[in-house]
Amino acid sequence: MSQIEEPSGPRRVIGTPSPAPVSVDTAKEPAELPLVAEPEDTRHAKNAERLVAALFILAFLAGCGFIAAYIGLEIGPNIPAGANTVDAAFRSNLALGLALSVVLLALGAGSLIWVRHLTPNIEVVEERHELRSKPEDRAAFQKTFAEGAAISQLTRRPLVRRTMLLATAPLALAPLLLLRDLGPLPGTSLRHTVWRKGLRAVTLGGNLPLRPADLDSPGTMITVIPEGYQDNEDALAKAGVILIKFAPGQMSWPDRYDGGTLVASMNWTVDNIVAYSKICTHVGCPVALYEETTHHILCPCHQSTFDAANGAWVIFGPAPRPLPQLPLMVDANGYLAAASDFTQPVGPSFWERG
Repeated sequence: MSQIEEPSGPRRVIGTPSPAPVSVDTAKEPAELPLVAEPEDTRHAKNAERLVAALFILAFLAGCGFIAAYIGLEIGPNIPAGANTVDAAFRSNLALGLALSVVLLALGAGSLIWVRHLTPNIEVVEERHELRSKPEDRAAFQKTFAEGAAISQLTRRPLVRRTMLLATAPLALAPLLLLRDLGPLPGTSLRHTVWRKGLRAVTLGGNLPLRPADLDSPGTMITVIPEGYQDNEDALAKAGVILIKFAPGQMSWPDRYDGGTLVASMNWTVDNIVAYSKICTHVGCPVALYEETTHHILCPCHQSTFDAANGAWVIFGPAPRPLPQLPLMVDANGYLAAASDFTQPVGPSFWERG
């Protein structure tokens, strides 16, 4: 039986450095490799060049299609009345997705063919030097850069270079169109709602106005909205209000001011009915839970807790300030209405408020 001879010398475990390191003479200049700036098969290179140019032109056309679809297939408040918004959104997303996919795939395929079929395969050995560059190193870098530009065919293939720049032009313009969706600055719109003096409060869903006698049982909480705005989602996003009925003597708090502006007052209640914003001052979740025994309003998102009997003062949670109070009045027909808008912004703080 034959035996396998064991190799002489120490064994080396895979992944460990060699026990016999090889010294490298860094002072010796390596032999220069021959540079071949032109592919061997010029006919194949010409066909590859045409294919790359065709793919870049396809990417350009698809980019133009993306912009056209973004502008022409608009969805949102500007679509014609009665149009199916779901179908409109589907068509818009389909057109935008297909166009952008063609742009990226054509650019990627063109770049891949460029590198694989037009750029010669040359191995380059990179030496390690000190971090500080010497004048001769800068000169060598300039020479290497010029040689690399020649090898890449960028300067020798103007058709590829120009069609590549053409293909990327729509992608450079697309962010300008996408930024349009950010819309104009809100200005002072975040500080106000549609509530105004004399505007009635109606029930959410039923749109029925309320008289103070309709809330005859202490502990009642009901969500109301401004009359006439039941179909205005932008207005309702800020104007939702909760009405809470208290027994006589359960509410008591002094007038509160914020920067000299009155923001909470017992004089803004009607027949022991108080109105607070339904929008939590933390991140804007709707406060919808009320504990009758403790008079606590609870936000279900992050457990911010407000004392309804004490001007919706924050007693727990991350909310930075109380729920804004809406001044109430009774109109000429005996219905509950707003005496004015909120005197402070509703919802979370924003950059202009701090």
